[in-house]
Amino acid sequence: MPTRIDDRFAALKKEGRAALVTFVMAGDPDLATSLDILRGLPGAGADVIEVGMPFTDPMADGPAIQAAGLRALKAGTTLKKTLKLVADFRAGDNATPIVLMGYYNPIYVYGVDAFLRDARAAGVDGLIVVDLPPEEDAELCVPARSAGLNFIRLATPTTDDKRLPKVLENTSGFVYYVSLTGITGAALADYAGVSQAVARIKRHTALPIAVGFGVKNAENAAELARNADGVVVGTALVQALKASLDAEGRAGPSSVGAVTGLVASIAEGVRDARPKGGFMSWLTRLVS
Repeated sequence: MPTRIDDRFAALKKEGRAALVTFVMAGDPDLATSLDILRGLPGAGADVIEVGMPFTDPMADGPAIQAAGLRALKAGTTLKKTLKLVADFRAGDNATPIVLMGYYNPIYVYGVDAFLRDARAAGVDGLIVVDLPPEEDAELCVPARSAGLNFIRLATPTTDDKRLPKVLENTSGFVYYVSLTGITGAALADYAGVSQAVARIKRHTALPIAVGFGVKNAENAAELARNADGVVVGTALVQALKASLDAEGRAGPSSVGAVTGLVASIAEGVRDARPKGGFMSWLTRLVS
């Protein structure tokens, strides 16, 4: 059966535009504010939401997301509370796809069967677990797919044509292309290289390709949205939230708007990336 993720990408393909995929850390800086941010993201233009599962040793994440995870843990966020956060969001939004992103250790401690049962009940649509390679698919990937959840795999600039088939073997929902070798939050400059990489991956799969790492503003997003099926932004949103916090790390009146305002700006870049309505519409937009 198609998932919300499948349905969303199919609908956006008909619209002729890329998806905006936004990442926020569950419980950052507290669970109440985190829920308010989640609820505000779809209206700001987020098409798919990735929710970070806080973890003490996030090896793929840069300083900003590491700090967000630590703030969330300090605020008492657990995996169970993360699932409750998703359930509370889902009570008011049954359409926006939710993907949990993080590391396997908290899931392992929770128990795979219990986690998949509770994630499904909460309204989770997919998982990104960055430290489980395809060789460990029996551990979580295959059970997740059997439970009706998409398992989204990462491909990187070092994932060559020999490795790609193995990476894609049990992947579903979309492929997350990490556009640079490094940690989250690094700068992205080689758009031509990313475009070529997306085209190469598309020769191996019919799944949508979403590109992340290095997206900071509407201009970055527009560059990627011209060729990719989705654009992922995370660090920039986490940094915007951090800048709104007081000296003790507490949310203020501007915290939710700091995130949703940036999302709205980036969403505009994604939506304007491709001409709509054929040549005459494009020409009118160009000269107006």
